[in-house]
Amino acid sequence: MLLLVATTLAVPAFGITLIWQVRLDAEMDDQLRREADKLRRFAHTAREPATGEPFVDGASLLTEFMTVNLPRREEAFFSLVDGRADRLSPNAVPTRLDQDAAVVARLSKGSGTRIGWLDSPAGRVRYGVVPVRVAGDRHDTRLVIVEFRDRQTREERWLAKMFLTAGGGGLVLAGAASWLVAGRVLAPIRLVRQTAERIGESDLTERLEVAGTDDVAALAHTFNNMLDRLESAFTTQRRFLDEVAHELRTPITVIRGTLELMEDGADDPAATRALVVDELDRMTRIVEDLLLLAKAERPDFLAFGETNLTDLVVDVVAKARALGNRHWRVAQVSEATLFVDGQRLTQALMQLAANAVRHTRAGDLIEVGSQLRESRLLLWVRDVGPGVGPQDRERIFERFAQAGRVVSADASSPGIGLGLAIVLEIAQAHGGTAWVEDAEGGGARFMIALPAHTSRQKGHHEPGTHSGGRAQDRRLRATGPAKRWFRHHRGR
Repeated sequence: MLLLVATTLAVPAFGITLIWQVRLDAEMDDQLRREADKLRRFAHTAREPATGEPFVDGASLLTEFMTVNLPRREEAFFSLVDGRADRLSPNAVPTRLDQDAAVVARLSKGSGTRIGWLDSPAGRVRYGVVPVRVAGDRHDTRLVIVEFRDRQTREERWLAKMFLTAGGGGLVLAGAASWLVAGRVLAPIRLVRQTAERIGESDLTERLEVAGTDDVAALAHTFNNMLDRLESAFTTQRRFLDEVAHELRTPITVIRGTLELMEDGADDPAATRALVVDELDRMTRIVEDLLLLAKAERPDFLAFGETNLTDLVVDVVAKARALGNRHWRVAQVSEATLFVDGQRLTQALMQLAANAVRHTRAGDLIEVGSQLRESRLLLWVRDVGPGVGPQDRERIFERFAQAGRVVSADASSPGIGLGLAIVLEIAQAHGGTAWVEDAEGGGARFMIALPAHTSRQKGHHEPGTHSGGRAQDRRLRATGPAKRWFRHHRGR
């Protein structure tokens, strides 16, 4: 910016000076021609003052011409006769060029009228040489007209220097002020850079102290928010890796110890083999769940399609019966077709059903339901187990987090704390969320809320039961897999 401002100041100054000089040079050339024309007119009409007769020699004619025709300011006339200076105009001159032998010799050469430049102690000089011939006079007589160009441009050059000096001073002051202002304005950006340099992989606690409400302050606030997200992500990642290492270390230790016992001659190889296979199955479940959580970050995690809510809920109840001997029931359902990933939602509900089995006993009630409410789809799994304490309701959706007491004696697996994390990831991938709340009459109800992108909607129905010989509410019009499931179990 300073270079641009300096150029803006310098270009007009030099440009104006150059234009002045060009115009002055043109004016001086015109002046030299006018003086030559005056001399020619004077030579045709002039007479000797004493006799009134025409001049008989050129030297006298030039002397008379310089007497009656005085030069302008910064201008001088002198005559040359046979290569020597003869007469000088009576005005004061900056320097006596007629006394400079080199100048006189130069101007005495050549023939005809000519215009040229000279360097003198008074600066650049524009000169004109006009030969004068009088009939009967055989002497080489010439009139030299001198224009002291540099003397004539003193005021213009002084103005240009004053303009440049004032502009330069203003530029220095503006540059100093701009430097201070720019330093203060850019201080937050410099602070962002310095903070970014100090941030290491193990230290993300640095933050910017920002004051103001301008764009740079907003940038600093955004940087602090980014650091908050990074710190949270790195903390979660470190905790996740620690928990993964802990969870995998246990089965590996068990398998190693069991194999070492086999080398010492274990009494029951079948029991040892079953133990090893069980631990390997547990490791497989951990790896598969971790892969699923990792895929949740990918854009192709969901495969959207039209999914009927009645079929979704009833199919989940039918599949969940294999998880444990419970009193399974379809709660309220909405008969509508939504644009969601039915397989992922089935997977999430099955995770919630497995979690409910682990925290209930044989014969306890577990119900699955759905509802459309204000352009939102609500899915839930309710149980009558011990419930979840308020201090654990957010934590249990974190990876490897477990809460509550496992009361089931026939649960298929003890759980590793990834099921609810998978449920939350599936909900968030749909643009929704998941939470747990107290259920009416005791127990817990795990909720999934999603945006309802409806293809067609027919209404919803109140709860009906399916268990122990009771038929499903006949108002629920099931189709597809749900219809076959109802036919198979009706009348039991």
